[in-house]
Amino acid sequence: MQITLDVKGMTCGHCKSSVKGALEELKGVTSVEVDLGSGKVDVTYDDALVKVEDMHEAIEDQGYDVVA
Repeated sequence: MQITLDVKGMTCGHCKSSVKGALEELKGVTSVEVDLGSGKVDVTYDDALVKVEDMHEAIEDQGYDVVA
């Protein structure tokens, strides 16, 4: 599966790395691409292993907001 998340609050390379790293730690996430300029995060994942809600929580735990 593939989803694009809209993440608010990312302003620098560290922000990008934090979001990417948090998502890559989730079991079932196979690929993460972060576009810092637009705030879009493309995630490829196995929906049998991880839920979108888990991705939102992982991003929010890093201090960023996910727009539904």
